[in-house]
Amino acid sequence: MTEEILDGISPTRMDLLEIRKKLVLAEKGYKLLEEKRDALIEKFFNIIEKRNQMIKELDKEFENAFLSLIQAQMILGEDKVEEASYLVNYVGEISFETENIMGVKIPKINASNLKTDLKPFYGFFETCSKLDDAQKEFSNLLNKLINLADLEVGIKSLAIEIEKTKRRVNVLENNLIPKLYATRKFIEMQLEEREREDFFRRKRIKAILELKKM
Repeated sequence: MTEEILDGISPTRMDLLEIRKKLVLAEKGYKLLEEKRDALIEKFFNIIEKRNQMIKELDKEFENAFLSLIQAQMILGEDKVEEASYLVNYVGEISFETENIMGVKIPKINASNLKTDLKPFYGFFETCSKLDDAQKEFSNLLNKLINLADLEVGIKSLAIEIEKTKRRVNVLENNLIPKLYATRKFIEMQLEEREREDFFRRKRIKAILELKKM
């Protein structure tokens, strides 16, 4: 199988020097991209593990919160609980920032202005303690859900960057670097062939000159 070389290359010493420089840079870039890919993959799985652990915790906390809500509905009735649900406090607003993880910009939710420890807005005499429990438990879930959303966004962003980095590594490994090696080999062989031709040409000229002297 013939090795593929780069287009527009002349078998000259100047082009050989350029190819050697490009080969050094390509191999250095390949190594850096490999390191970046491996580090991103490690970070990716760390976040997934953290996400999965958080989901387990949230599942349990949601179970407890819904249990309190169901108990409140059994005591007060669904209509009364629904009526109380409309009486909510203003919890604040979220904003969006970006976090840099190994050169990857990931959107991040800033929830520092949220208030999750607010007291119920409804009257205590018309409700029950189980509704209070449900309100408190669901309020406590808010920040954790935001953190989970951050992790999910991080996982998606890292997955996209990992795929891009993999493609760059593959292009260097399977396309550019082999072409650079093949091109370097081609130029070196062409230059060696010229040197051999020049050597035999000079040898013939020398032999002809010696014969003329005789």
